[in-house]
Amino acid sequence: MLERLFKLREYRTDARTEIIAGLTTFMTMSYILFLNPNILAATGMSKDAVFFATAVAAGLVTIAMGLLVNFPIALAPGMGLNAYFATVAAQHVGIPWQTALGAVFISGVIFIILTVTKIRQMLVIAVPNSIKKAIIVGIGFFITMLGLKMSEFMVIKAGPVIPPTLEALQKSGGIANLQFFEWNMSLGSFGSPITLLALVGLVISALLMAKRIKGALLFGIILTTLIGIPLGVTEIPANFRPFALPNLSGLAVGQLDLAGALELGLWTAIFTFTFVELFDTFGTLVGTAGKAGLLDEKGQSPRLGKAMLVDACGVSFGALMGTSTVTAYVESTAGIAEGGRTGLTAVTTGVLFLLAIVLAPLAGLIPGAATAPALIIVGLLMAQAVREINFEDFSEGLPAFLTIVLMPFTGSIANGIAAGIVFYALLKLTGGRTREVHWLMWVLTVLVLARYLFLAEH
Repeated sequence: MLERLFKLREYRTDARTEIIAGLTTFMTMSYILFLNPNILAATGMSKDAVFFATAVAAGLVTIAMGLLVNFPIALAPGMGLNAYFATVAAQHVGIPWQTALGAVFISGVIFIILTVTKIRQMLVIAVPNSIKKAIIVGIGFFITMLGLKMSEFMVIKAGPVIPPTLEALQKSGGIANLQFFEWNMSLGSFGSPITLLALVGLVISALLMAKRIKGALLFGIILTTLIGIPLGVTEIPANFRPFALPNLSGLAVGQLDLAGALELGLWTAIFTFTFVELFDTFGTLVGTAGKAGLLDEKGQSPRLGKAMLVDACGVSFGALMGTSTVTAYVESTAGIAEGGRTGLTAVTTGVLFLLAIVLAPLAGLIPGAATAPALIIVGLLMAQAVREINFEDFSEGLPAFLTIVLMPFTGSIANGIAAGIVFYALLKLTGGRTREVHWLMWVLTVLVLARYLFLAEH
């Protein structure tokens, strides 16, 4: 049955490898189960309700990605977009969270339309190969930065890492004066138990990887979690029980307010959700699928369209469940690094998200310091794609470079892709090489400039 569903032999893999890969992906992104409720609680939503919505939405949409597309990519409420959601629907000062969920649902419908009409799929053809490779490298640096922050190897005081609200722009005097990322960095203290544990975990994972042991990243996470117990980083609560149901009395399922979102004219919020998700998902799908070897030499795959449709439906489904925008996760590359190549990896991850509804206490034991080494190592593996970028051609090299550096330095995958698109079109135009630019790239350039200039003027 597994062979028929996932074509394991065709992708030169086996069930054991795929299941280990799915476990690894889940462990590297399970933090969202606890972080998302904390962020959305600022809107007045129940933490238990958001936890339930996060687990169910991530679980079912990820399973759909595995069964319908056969991609090893997991989805869950996206970081950054959930923070923007909390800003829009902040308790006592923003709109009701039910209305914000309505805006998310509408953005999902827009995505479904864009996908069914194959406009999103055209992005794969329109975006040049140099930008696609740069996206892989940029995401690698992006998740390495996440790993460094989680391990406290690097202490970073960051400014907004999400698209700014109009109020923030007004206070700052325009987009040119707003800091997307405040560069105040320092080396972490190795006297800190968190940093020490992450360092030990990095050494363990690196040695296992060097030995080419299957499941190296997964075993590294487990061993690091266990070592964290005597260090006091892995905290085991008193009267710990590995199985426990959350409080399901105040669920937000189906409580979105579509009419309110339209009546209040939340088109700025809807546009922001749509714009960021468009580029984030494109970058993540291309980056992770490329790392898994699922794209051809032109960076294309006939299954990307299905993957985009599942992602689009996931946005609206997540809003129905009561959570912010569901999107593809870059942490999927951790499972891919473990050999995940088929949808069995995604199905494994999705099932674990559903089981997390009752296994929340057990999943909550894994500290960020235990998963940080895996993200750092995966960043290295993804950065290898830089060898395939032609930096000698300035019109190819500069857009690729900006795509790479702006992702980690601004804390946004969308910012990096947007800069790459604009500069690619601009340099090809000034160099008299417009025939090398797909017509959709000109449309994207106009949309990107309009989006940022609109924010700057308001």
